[in-house]
Amino acid sequence: MDQLLAMRVFAKVVETGNFTRAADALDMPNATVSKLVQELESHLNVRLLQRTTRRVTVTSEGQAYYAKATRVLCDLDDIDASFNVVRGAPRGPLRIDIGSLTASSVLIPLLPDFVQRFPDIRIDLGVSDRAVNLISDSVDCVIRGGPMDDSSLVARRIGQAAMVTCATPAYLKQHGVPAYPEELRNGHKLISYVSTQSGRPFPFRFERDGEKSELKVDHRVGINESTAHLAACVAGLGIVQTFAYAAAPYLEQKALVEILRPWRPAPYPFHVVYPSNRHVTHRLRVFIDWLMERFPEGLTGGA
Repeated sequence: MDQLLAMRVFAKVVETGNFTRAADALDMPNATVSKLVQELESHLNVRLLQRTTRRVTVTSEGQAYYAKATRVLCDLDDIDASFNVVRGAPRGPLRIDIGSLTASSVLIPLLPDFVQRFPDIRIDLGVSDRAVNLISDSVDCVIRGGPMDDSSLVARRIGQAAMVTCATPAYLKQHGVPAYPEELRNGHKLISYVSTQSGRPFPFRFERDGEKSELKVDHRVGINESTAHLAACVAGLGIVQTFAYAAAPYLEQKALVEILRPWRPAPYPFHVVYPSNRHVTHRLRVFIDWLMERFPEGLTGGA
């Protein structure tokens, strides 16, 4: 038995929650994953996992072994990383998850610089507005906007984006230009961004002279994906509230018009997020440092 490999496999099963996802993450056959865990249990003479047809649970002995094994694996990764630092060549895969609008408007246009600086890092970019589980989905980090309240995660602020409320000229010609937020209740068609987690629409937010308010009204269209949300506005379906950097090209081309500018809400914070109990690899560390340097540049459009 390759004990080191078996430890890595066991740790991945614990983190992903089942053998199939662990096998996919490790790019090895499911049968091999199962065999290595069984051999590790035989070697230790202890049951690490309880298996049923529906789920895998970690025994108390398995939890204790996982905690110690991950420390060993992290130390080994640190040793490898120290030599990579000497050679100046962080390498290997880096799995990142990011919302679709931020990916297309901010991160992807900046990525050629990162790829040029670190050619030995392979980027696997997951683009979706759904919330991912960093552990079970084997993601190194996520880039998300909004407040971060999960104490099990490390959230480093990487910038903030202005928010705008806008609609097409044709829509405003037909329905009128609202002079203040409450006028949106008077027959205007709102396009809401709907949470992928709760299924509820986010309220329109406004702020003026330090006074904040939220507008909750029935929407004409609700969309749970940010790129499609903005596209619905460009198509003339109604009024949206979105990121200034995403709306900027349409505002410049006069395809959209900003309204209620004196009531712009507070800027929206963005964070790079990763688990607090996971080792930060050299490739993740250089990516986070690069984000801190470059990402804010992409959030200033239309501000």
